[in-house]
Amino acid sequence: MAWGERSRAIKSLRFVPQIGIDLGTANIIVFRRGKGIVLNEPTVVAINTKNKRVLAVGNSAREMLGRTPGNITAIRPMRDGVIAEYTVTEKMLEYIRKKVVPGAGMIKPIVLICVPSGVTNVERRAVIKAAHAAGFQRASTIEEPMAAAIGAGLPISAPGGNMVVDIGGGTTDIAVISLGGIVKSASLRVGGNKMDDAIIRHIKNVYNLGIGEPTAEELKIRIGSAFPLDPELTMNVRGRDMVAGLPKTVEVSSIEIREALSDPVRQIAEKLCQVLEETPPELSSDVIERGIVLTGGGALLRGLSTLLENITQIPVRVADNALDCVAIGTGRALEEMDAIEKSGAVTRI
Repeated sequence: MAWGERSRAIKSLRFVPQIGIDLGTANIIVFRRGKGIVLNEPTVVAINTKNKRVLAVGNSAREMLGRTPGNITAIRPMRDGVIAEYTVTEKMLEYIRKKVVPGAGMIKPIVLICVPSGVTNVERRAVIKAAHAAGFQRASTIEEPMAAAIGAGLPISAPGGNMVVDIGGGTTDIAVISLGGIVKSASLRVGGNKMDDAIIRHIKNVYNLGIGEPTAEELKIRIGSAFPLDPELTMNVRGRDMVAGLPKTVEVSSIEIREALSDPVRQIAEKLCQVLEETPPELSSDVIERGIVLTGGGALLRGLSTLLENITQIPVRVADNALDCVAIGTGRALEEMDAIEKSGAVTRI
């Protein structure tokens, strides 16, 4: 390509919509370059089981969870941070494109999508293929801990260790980053959804009460904790009695929920300690000095930072805008795409 043509091509990209997507198991958060976060909705799709037609996506589909007739089902097409339902994910990405870039016409947007650090090449290719099929002209992926670190404002390009723990809906990604690259990372398929499942099991085993995911999530947000509270909290929970089959209400305490959450929290703490043990000594000293940063929705669990700090003896803090860090980091990465691609954090297939 001649220099003049190359220059025109580079200039033309300025007018192409560029968006970053945190395609999470629980939520979709979309960042459009120049506008900030433009969409934040649950990763739920309602489809007609007879003709496979998509009826609703996001908030409207989430309201249907557990409340649909036989011919309609509301599903989460992402599981453990990767695509579980390819066709449904493709339709969901198409919905995102049309909602975020309405009336784009022949101009197809460029997209950068987050994936867990532990994904396989096949899973990564599936994400990129679905994005192309949904109408994006160019699709790339970036690892979630790198995007989280960028979004949290960590000095990742400097020579020094920065540790980030991103606790999402399906996965927990832990990474030590230095000089713009990931030095050591681990991905654990434990996150907010596993916490919800643990609460559902606890309520069923202790009270013979059946509850759904929305109720379990509400329990986790309102009274859930990883460390003792002062004072402890309680909440009335409504569900279906598993014996009588009738509606029933019980009072649940934060002590019970903490006990139910102990297993997924323990797994996260153990994986964090493992990564710390495998981190080079010089970077370990940087982490001790700078501390560990928590991002993602799971980071908002009460007392989690205190618990991890007590276990690791390293300062732990929750990032500002922890829920949006990955999406914000993805958007910022679009502005420095060339430099980040050189570091190997971004993959284009």
